[in-house]
Amino acid sequence: MALSVSAAVLMLFVVWLLIRRSGLKLGHALVCALLGFYLASSSIAPSIHDVTANLAGMINSLRL
Repeated sequence: MALSVSAAVLMLFVVWLLIRRSGLKLGHALVCALLGFYLASSSIAPSIHDVTANLAGMINSLRL
Protein backbone atom coordinates (compact mmCIF):
# COMPACT_ATOMS: atom_id res chain seq x y z
CA MET A 1 0.00 0.00 0.00
CA ALA A 2 2.77 2.45 0.86
CA LEU A 3 4.40 1.79 -2.51
CA SER A 4 1.24 2.56 -4.47
CA VAL A 5 0.56 5.75 -2.47
CA SER A 6 4.10 7.06 -2.88
CA ALA A 7 4.14 6.10 -6.57
CA ALA A 8 0.83 7.89 -7.09
CA VAL A 9 2.11 11.01 -5.34
CA LEU A 10 5.29 10.92 -7.44
CA MET A 11 3.30 10.56 -10.67
CA LEU A 12 0.95 13.35 -9.59
CA PHE A 13 3.97 15.60 -9.00
CA VAL A 14 5.42 14.73 -12.43
CA VAL A 15 2.10 15.48 -14.14
CA TRP A 16 1.87 18.77 -12.24
CA LEU A 17 5.37 19.69 -13.40
CA LEU A 18 4.54 18.77 -16.99
CA ILE A 19 1.40 20.89 -16.90
CA ARG A 20 3.20 23.89 -15.39
CA ARG A 21 6.55 23.75 -17.19
CA SER A 22 6.21 21.77 -20.41
CA GLY A 23 2.84 22.90 -21.62
CA LEU A 24 1.00 19.61 -21.09
CA LYS A 25 -2.65 20.37 -21.52
CA LEU A 26 -5.08 19.37 -18.79
CA GLY A 27 -7.08 17.33 -21.31
CA HIS A 28 -4.03 15.23 -22.14
CA ALA A 29 -3.37 14.63 -18.44
CA LEU A 30 -6.98 13.50 -17.97
CA VAL A 31 -6.70 11.08 -20.88
CA CYS A 32 -3.55 9.64 -19.30
CA ALA A 33 -5.38 9.27 -15.98
CA LEU A 34 -8.25 7.47 -17.69
CA LEU A 35 -5.76 5.17 -19.39
CA GLY A 36 -4.35 4.35 -15.97
CA PHE A 37 -7.80 3.43 -14.66
CA TYR A 38 -8.47 1.20 -17.67
CA LEU A 39 -5.08 -0.47 -17.31
CA ALA A 40 -5.74 -1.08 -13.61
CA SER A 41 -8.87 -3.04 -14.46
CA SER A 42 -7.32 -4.98 -17.34
CA SER A 43 -5.65 -8.37 -17.35
CA ILE A 44 -2.22 -6.75 -17.61
CA ALA A 45 -2.58 -5.02 -14.20
CA PRO A 46 -0.80 -7.79 -12.21
CA SER A 47 2.18 -7.62 -14.57
CA ILE A 48 2.37 -3.83 -14.22
CA HIS A 49 2.18 -4.19 -10.44
CA ASP A 50 4.99 -6.78 -10.45
CA VAL A 51 7.23 -4.59 -12.61
CA THR A 52 6.73 -1.51 -10.43
CA ALA A 53 7.26 -3.53 -7.23
CA ASN A 54 10.47 -5.03 -8.62
CA LEU A 55 11.68 -1.62 -9.78
CA ALA A 56 10.98 -0.13 -6.35
CA GLY A 57 12.87 -3.01 -4.75
CA MET A 58 15.86 -2.43 -7.03
CA ILE A 59 15.87 1.28 -6.22
CA ASN A 60 15.57 0.48 -2.52
CA SER A 61 18.59 -1.82 -2.65
CA LEU A 62 20.87 0.81 -4.25
CA ARG A 63 23.61 2.09 -1.97
CA LEU A 64 24.57 5.66 -2.78
